[in-house]
Amino acid sequence: MSAFHRLALLASAALLAGCASVSPDGLRGEVQALAGSRTGGTEVALPSSDPTARAQAQDAIRGWLAQPLTQDVAVRIALLNNPGLQARLAALGIADAERVQALTLPNPHLTLGRFTNSHEREIERTLAFSLLDLITLPWRTARQAEHVQIATLQAAQGVVALAADTRRAWLRAVAAEQVAATHERMVGAAEAGAELARRMVRVGNWSRLQQAREQAVLQEASAQLARARLAAATEREQLNRRMGVWGLQAQYRLAEQLPPLPATALPADDIEASALRERLDVQAARRALDTQATRQGWSRAGAVFGDIGLAYSRNTITERATGERDVKRGWELDLPLPLFDWGGAARTRAQAQVEQSAAQLQDTAVRARSEVRATWLTYRTALDLARQQQGEVVPLRQLITDETTLRYNGMLASVWELLAEARASTQAVANAIEAQRDFWLAETDLQLALTGTSPGALQGLTSGAAATSSPQGH
Repeated sequence: MSAFHRLALLASAALLAGCASVSPDGLRGEVQALAGSRTGGTEVALPSSDPTARAQAQDAIRGWLAQPLTQDVAVRIALLNNPGLQARLAALGIADAERVQALTLPNPHLTLGRFTNSHEREIERTLAFSLLDLITLPWRTARQAEHVQIATLQAAQGVVALAADTRRAWLRAVAAEQVAATHERMVGAAEAGAELARRMVRVGNWSRLQQAREQAVLQEASAQLARARLAAATEREQLNRRMGVWGLQAQYRLAEQLPPLPATALPADDIEASALRERLDVQAARRALDTQATRQGWSRAGAVFGDIGLAYSRNTITERATGERDVKRGWELDLPLPLFDWGGAARTRAQAQVEQSAAQLQDTAVRARSEVRATWLTYRTALDLARQQQGEVVPLRQLITDETTLRYNGMLASVWELLAEARASTQAVANAIEAQRDFWLAETDLQLALTGTSPGALQGLTSGAAATSSPQGH
């Protein structure tokens, strides 16, 4: 076997060693495995690139939207149908293809030349390829795998964040519809008071001032109802955006109530350690540091000897007069001389990148610790406030309403006092709904801070709508 053939076989073997295959599903399976236990118990099913699977998913979505929309179903629809998530998963497939491209050795260069003069004709054939690409193939394989793993972790963060955003949107939408219903009852009570005041003024039993006060109560209640209806419509649109639905699909019915409060609160034991162990952004920062640390060892050598080339030549010279042929064979090694660049800048840059990654990891860990502590405090306070509203405030307002009704029946309280207490009791119910919503928002943030990624701005506790100030007697 000639040297040319041996070199060709060596190049072929190197090419096969550098080949890598693209993930058939665009790494969706890896993302699904990472996000599966971090979406609040909802079964994770990500959009497929197969048209048949997408059509089946759309059929399933239509079936889900035909029923009252629960929180878990809203999350499942969002993970299957959100266009932003689909774009992010497609970008992950692009990163996987770039990984395969980076691990594939560059094609060798074949140079052909034909030179003639009065005495002879020379034909040159040169096959050249980069020797450094072959030498550094194992290192580049490990590095590209780390990069893709980081991209996969970041895509999983996007899945977990979308699931949390969808849960928040569903909670706000359901609570807004419940609050709007309570404001409708308050308007009904205010309308009854205004109508009774109008009749009493007509028969001369009331003054115009007293009637104006009842009209002001009705106007304020109507304004609150308009704001509540606007909030319900706005929150529903936020949910539609997360789920990626519009048109006829957006005409679904929401579940009528929020989930009940849990019997016990999540403990605060080991929440910081759990966040550092489970959070995807901490894992991604740790992977980035490992990648930069591995790259540092090759940075200087790559800057100095990054253009090493190996070439094999076979030249044929033919004498014009005699037809005699002479074949010359040989190889060339193209090696740069480090006269000006000794790799100092590349080494400094790699060291700075390692220090940067280490600082980013530390910053991510500190932020994770702080966020999980803050979200747990918000969660615990929100649970206490929601229990207070449901267990104490609402029953207390109901007791006051019942006692006022008894006094009204015994002609010891006026109808105005009864209507005012009815409005106050309804407002207490609205406040309890908002407190229950705030707890579940805080619980979503806590789960995200424990296992997923940064929840962003913490969901602050809201005090709910202020109780309407009403005259208690006339």
